[in-house]
Amino acid sequence: MNRPMIKNTFLGLFVVVALLAVGVAAGLWWERNYVPGGGMDIPADSASGGPAVMYWYDPMFPTQKFDKPGKSPFMDMELVPKYADGGGDASTIKIDPSVSQNLGVRLATVTRTTVNPSIQATGIVEFNERDIAIVQARTGGFVERVASLAPNDVIQSGAFIAELLVPEWAAVQQEYLALRALDNTSLEGAARERMRLSGMPESLIRAVASSGKIRNRVSITAPRSGVIQTLDVRPGMTLMAGQTLARINGISTVWLDVAVPETQAGLVRVGQTVEAAFAAFPGKPVQGRVTALLPTLNGEARALRVRVELPNKDGRLRPGLTAQVSLQGGTGEPALRVPTEAVIRTGRRAIVIVAEAEGRFRPVEVVLGAESGNDTVILSGLDEGQMIVASGQFLIDSEASLQGITARAAGMEPAMPTPVALHEADAVIDEITESAVTLTHGPFKTLAMPGMTMEFTLANPSLAKNLKKGDRVRAGVRESDDGLVVEKLVKSGGAK
Repeated sequence: MNRPMIKNTFLGLFVVVALLAVGVAAGLWWERNYVPGGGMDIPADSASGGPAVMYWYDPMFPTQKFDKPGKSPFMDMELVPKYADGGGDASTIKIDPSVSQNLGVRLATVTRTTVNPSIQATGIVEFNERDIAIVQARTGGFVERVASLAPNDVIQSGAFIAELLVPEWAAVQQEYLALRALDNTSLEGAARERMRLSGMPESLIRAVASSGKIRNRVSITAPRSGVIQTLDVRPGMTLMAGQTLARINGISTVWLDVAVPETQAGLVRVGQTVEAAFAAFPGKPVQGRVTALLPTLNGEARALRVRVELPNKDGRLRPGLTAQVSLQGGTGEPALRVPTEAVIRTGRRAIVIVAEAEGRFRPVEVVLGAESGNDTVILSGLDEGQMIVASGQFLIDSEASLQGITARAAGMEPAMPTPVALHEADAVIDEITESAVTLTHGPFKTLAMPGMTMEFTLANPSLAKNLKKGDRVRAGVRESDDGLVVEKLVKSGGAK
C-alpha cells in the first residue's frame, strides 16, 4: 500500500470518529434537556423558556405529588410532570376554548336572591285518630234488633245501630211511677235519680215521665257521623254494662302522613301551610296545615314523618289515597344560589367547578344549603358574581382528578376533622424508616385495591418502633389529599 492511500484511510477514520463523538454529545445533550429523568432532574423552569414544572405525579394515584421525577412507588411507570399553564397554579386546569365548546361546557353565574325553598313530598291519607267515638252499652241487657250495617259503612250522626231490652229498667220505672202517684216531690226525685244511675238515658226518663208507661227498650244510635271501623253487636246477644258495640271514626277531617326527606327536615315546622294534590281529583288541590312532626323516621325511605290535617267536608278524601304535597319552607332571606345541576356530589363532599380567565377551571369544595326549585343554596365556598360550570363539569372534574388537582375550600370556616375509617389488609414489611414503609400487602377490600408492593407514608414515626424488614403486620391506611397514609401497623406473626 503506497503512502497516499494510507494517508487517505487514516483521514477517513478520523472523520468517522469525529462524527460519532458529535453524535454522542448531541444525544447526551438531548437526553439531559428533553428526556424526563434523562441523567438529571428536570428543572422547575426549563432553560428553553418553557412552562414551569410544579410537581410530578402518578396518573393512577394523582393525589400523591412528588418534587422530582423518577419511578412511581405505586406502579411500574414513570412519574408525569404537571406544568404551570400561563398564570395558572397547581389548583387549576386549562382547557382550550374550542375543546370546551366541543365538550358542551355551559357557564352560569352565582347569584344572591331571596330563597323560599319548596319541599316536594308524597303523603298517604289516614283516619284522624282524634275524631273517634266508642259506642258502649250503659247497662246489661239483650239485643233485640240490629241495623243492616257492616264495618267500613259510612253513617250519619243519630243513625240507628241496635235496640236493647233491659229487664231491670222495668222495675225501676214502675217504682218511679208509683212514687210519683203519691205526689211526694222528694221521693219522686230520688226515684228519678235511681233511673239515671241504672244507665237509663235522659231522653228515655223524660219519655217515661210524660207517658206514664214502662219503657224497657232503648235504641242505640251513632253519636257522630263517620265510618264504622268495628261493629260487635248481633241480634240475640247478651250484653254486659260497658261492653263496646261499635267504633266510629269521623271523616270531617283526615290526616296526611307525609314523608319529608331528612335532608329537608329542618325546613318543616308546625303550623306550616301545605297544599296537597290528589291524582283522583285533578285540578282541585286541598289546603291544610302541619299539626305534628312525628318522633320516628320512616326507616325505609329515611324520611321525617310529618302529620298534616286536611278538611274533608264532602267526605271524598278516603284513607289510602296518595297525594303530592308541596310545603313552602325557609325564612325568605337572601342567599347565594347556583343551578343544582352544577353541583358534583361525591358522597363525602360537594364540588363546583369555577370558571376563571383564559380558559382555566378550578374545582372548589362548597357547603350546600336547601334546594329551591332548580337551584341549590350555597352556604360557603363561592362568592356572588363568580362564573361556574353548569354543564360538562364532570369531564372537567375527571381531568382535574387525573392531574392530581384536588378541590379546596375557598373562604370556608375551618371545620372539625371528620373521623375516617381505616382500610385494613395483611402485609409484609419490605423496608421501613421513621417516615415511610414499603409493604407487600394483600387486597384492601374496602378500597377495591388489589394486593401489590408499594411505599406508604407513616402518619406517626412511633409506628415503626420495634418493627423490621420481614415482619408480618396488619396494616391500616386512610385516604388523604396526599394519598394513602398508614395509621396502623400491628405485628401479626413471625418473619417470613
